[in-house]
Amino acid sequence: MTDYTSRRTMMVDTQVRPSDVTKFPIIDAMLSVPREAFVPDGKREAAYVGENLEIGGGRVLLEPRTLAKMIDALDIQPGHVILDVACGLGYSTAVLSHMCDFVVAIEDDEARAEEAQSLLSGQGVDNAAVMFGPLAEGAAKSGPYDVIILQGGAEQVPAALLDQLREGGRIAAVFAEGTLGVVRIGHKIDGVVNWRFSFNASAPVLKGFEKDRAFAL
Repeated sequence: MTDYTSRRTMMVDTQVRPSDVTKFPIIDAMLSVPREAFVPDGKREAAYVGENLEIGGGRVLLEPRTLAKMIDALDIQPGHVILDVACGLGYSTAVLSHMCDFVVAIEDDEARAEEAQSLLSGQGVDNAAVMFGPLAEGAAKSGPYDVIILQGGAEQVPAALLDQLREGGRIAAVFAEGTLGVVRIGHKIDGVVNWRFSFNASAPVLKGFEKDRAFAL
């Protein structure tokens, strides 16, 4: 029988802490949430690897280091309401739920959204809700949000999503730049989101977050 608890501890000790993520709420959440419960059944043995894990449909579960460093840079507080975009099967939502008041998760695959909600409920997460819909549209009716986090890559972030960020709020995204990528943190000040480099990372670009391609003859 696989000892996932030991693997979880090793993940934190070898992937998260060495990446300068030391805040207790983040460490505690990543030690507490069973990552293996939020991946496709055939991927459980790979749940704690230090790289992005494919979950189907061109989507990935972000590597633990990337997720932890994004959360760290967002400075999440207990009273925050968070929008988790492209939550997959709900792992990121479960982690975030340990640190804030409520998480609204959005998923564009209906079956995956239903499974994520079921998995979260099965783990006793009662301060999160998974909604089905286009990722780029977010969940405006439940906003505005103190924090928005994208669980995948982006070439650009749609204005419709940025509009759901509360004044003074923060957003994190992995921006695709050629074969490489960078995580940037956006701060909303006077209605405008200003982006700053945080660290290097990569992830497949999410549907609806591609740059508009100009038509050329």
